[in-house]
Amino acid sequence: MSKGFLEETMDKAVKGVERGVDGFQSRMEPDEVGRIMSITQGVVRAQGLGGVGFEELVILGSGVPGMVLDIQSDGVGIALFGRGETLRAGDEVTRTGRVLDVPVGAGLIGRVVNPLGVPLDGLGPVLSDSRLSAEREAPSILHRAPVDTPLQTGIKVIDTLIPIGRGQRELILGDRQTGKTAIALDAICNQKDADVVCIYCAIGQRSSSVARAHDELKRRGAMDYTLMVVVEGGEPPGLQFIAPYAATAMGEYFMHQGRDVLVVYDDLTRHAQAYRQLSLLMRRPPGREAFPGDIFYIHSRLLERSTRLKPEFGGGTLTALPIIETEAQNISAYIPTNLISITDGQLYLSPELFQKGLLPAVDVGMSVSRVGGRAQLPAYGKVASDLRLTYSQFQELEAFARFGTRLDDDTRVKLEHGRRVREIFKQDRFSPMSVGEQAAVLLAATKGLFDQVPVGEVLAAEKHLLERLAQSRGNLDSLARALPDDAVWDELAREIKTIVAEL
Repeated sequence: MSKGFLEETMDKAVKGVERGVDGFQSRMEPDEVGRIMSITQGVVRAQGLGGVGFEELVILGSGVPGMVLDIQSDGVGIALFGRGETLRAGDEVTRTGRVLDVPVGAGLIGRVVNPLGVPLDGLGPVLSDSRLSAEREAPSILHRAPVDTPLQTGIKVIDTLIPIGRGQRELILGDRQTGKTAIALDAICNQKDADVVCIYCAIGQRSSSVARAHDELKRRGAMDYTLMVVVEGGEPPGLQFIAPYAATAMGEYFMHQGRDVLVVYDDLTRHAQAYRQLSLLMRRPPGREAFPGDIFYIHSRLLERSTRLKPEFGGGTLTALPIIETEAQNISAYIPTNLISITDGQLYLSPELFQKGLLPAVDVGMSVSRVGGRAQLPAYGKVASDLRLTYSQFQELEAFARFGTRLDDDTRVKLEHGRRVREIFKQDRFSPMSVGEQAAVLLAATKGLFDQVPVGEVLAAEKHLLERLAQSRGNLDSLARALPDDAVWDELAREIKTIVAEL
């Protein structure tokens, strides 16, 4: 290599650097940094952030994230997403210029994460190449399509009398320890072959309850299509507040890809309590039951994101099963009434039915589905068209019969028939039934074919019936597609009558 070539190359490099230096213009960019003024349980007051936006993500001290939830003339209120023990008055607060976003994608399926996407299952980092804002606008009315596809839970009393459609919002409410979470987990387990992505969002639950739910889902293979978003009761209230929004954003990613998604919020009572705690610490005016005035809005903006999209906008669905815990069966309390008015129906679980061993303890009279009936499969129109009315009449007759009055033969027959229908609605946990199995059993019940079987032996007769039908007919899934006037129902009724007569 010649000396002249090296000198020429060096000269070009020097001239290039000189041009770059001459063309550089320094520009001052302001970086707004605030200071912590006070710290309370999960909430920080800070000053010096005059340009900060509402719900903007900020970083406090040595890296604790938080979100601005209150903006006043003398400072801002920040909800912490991490432990505040390391923070001190005077620590810096740095703006990020963005709102909270969470990781999304198929890499989250099968994982247990917190609302920020941090893994809690010890399986390494979450694989995700996309992020979405936790707070997003609900789809426009013009982007939505009618609910016309059922979401089968595998639970007879729900699929028959209170059906749920894909894209619906069905509230589950009842006192503590009445089986609310059990119904939600049953619904998740029943989606194994339905190509539905499930998200279980645990808000303020005990560690033992979350571990038990994870173990049940994993044992039954449901974690293969399920994502768990978990924030325990000891976590900051800010983290509990954002949990359902983060879980919904993770579900919306799949919905916009045309997938069907089921999200369980367990439960929104603790979510409302966390928001009440944040609001009171930020000195917002309390309203009814000390909740802030916008408590209705925080739940409506969450649940309005559940819908079915038109094909040109993705065509996916997001079904919501929010859970609410009532106290002393008071469904007219503030939060339950708010959510009943927002959702498309409710499943009410009765403590009396639970104590009698009638599980699942769904009170048919106080439960309703305002949408799912339009999406119910035709088979249910044949086997359960008048079952709800018949069952309600039975409950009234049974209440009347407790007075010890003399009953006529017709009333006695209705009571005996009703008791056997109620017995048929009993179902063990994690024992879902296919549509064909439900149709066969309900056909036998509605036609009175179990009326001669002792009440205590009805479930055994049901099991025997399904075993015999499986031997003679094989798979009963064809019944799910049968129309109410098909001849298959008369053939099935004759076969069931023969099997029951052998008992």
